[in-house]
Amino acid sequence: MNKHKIDENLLQTYGQYDIEIESGNGCYVTDANGKTYLDMVAGIAVNALGYNHPILTHALTKQIQKVTQISNFYYSKPQAEACEKLVKMTDFDRVFFCSTGTEANEAVIKLARKYGKQTSPEKYTIVSMHNSFHGRTLGALSATGQKKYQAPFVPVVDGFKWITMNNSQELEATMNENVCAVMIEVIQGEGGVKPAQVEYLKAIRKLCDKYDALFIIDEVQTGVGRTGSLFAYSQFGIIPDAITTAKGLGAGIPVAAMLCKEKFAVLEKGDHGTTFGGNPLSTTALNVVLDELENGLQDHINEVGTYLEDKLEALKQSSPIIKEIRGKKLMQGIELTVSVAPIIEKCMEKGMLIIGAGEKVLRLLPPLIITKEEIDIAINILEEAIN
Repeated sequence: MNKHKIDENLLQTYGQYDIEIESGNGCYVTDANGKTYLDMVAGIAVNALGYNHPILTHALTKQIQKVTQISNFYYSKPQAEACEKLVKMTDFDRVFFCSTGTEANEAVIKLARKYGKQTSPEKYTIVSMHNSFHGRTLGALSATGQKKYQAPFVPVVDGFKWITMNNSQELEATMNENVCAVMIEVIQGEGGVKPAQVEYLKAIRKLCDKYDALFIIDEVQTGVGRTGSLFAYSQFGIIPDAITTAKGLGAGIPVAAMLCKEKFAVLEKGDHGTTFGGNPLSTTALNVVLDELENGLQDHINEVGTYLEDKLEALKQSSPIIKEIRGKKLMQGIELTVSVAPIIEKCMEKGMLIIGAGEKVLRLLPPLIITKEEIDIAINILEEAIN
């Protein structure tokens, strides 16, 4: 194994399991010892099409043989097709490409700040939620409402306020003319797979309209079909002013985007940029993912997602340590009355990868191509590990 090389040379910012992944196919990965695992992590909601997907592999191979990176000084067909598709498939008018979710959130933070300052130099406050997660760069970290992530790096960027999600009274008390944006995940991912209430989201929409502030939804984990629609906001009866997306957008190839309405598209030449964002290789992957979703994958997600929900509810009835099941379709959280750490280890022993979202929440984020038969295997392993 190469564990010792990583331990000796890599900055130790990750808690890694003692598994070296060597290859993957479909919804399974194989380690250096030849052991195969059903992957219910998918690179943390990234590997939307699983591993070795034939259409994705062919498209990427073909593009690599042409050109991979050209900078944003020049046009490319894959980027043109990708931004056109995103605009046509959503409620937004403009797209900014980058490489990661935190970069997309940095972009939308700058967008909101510039929009607000066109009204007043004091209109720069961004309201986000306690228990949220928006990334680890300093701006996105400042929007993240979790002190454990911020503590080593204070002071964070000025002008952020954090409030309790689903508390409409606190929201209303916080809003004023100096707020330029409200930023929220419709389902908090790292925060424990906790959904926002429909009425709360509608209250945000109403107050953002009242104070001419951007309503921003972070769809980095909830988007790209995973929760039952291309982006989860459409299931809550609201339309935000801007969204951010990443993770599954490139099915394993780094690509992210910030989308916004024309009214808020205030960033101009020189205001923001990125070296790798929207390069021909990453947008080729993005195009494949969007095409697959339109060609039947979204229907498949909805079918197997409902099946997973039903299986988890049945498991809850037979498992006294399961406190609550939360989430939508293929983004599920299982809150337990005990620590999840030993259960994660037991699942790995039995041939399944799974991760947590806090001390007592198991998180399921499988590839979007998972089958009902593979869900049955996952539930059986989970039941054995829990009971």
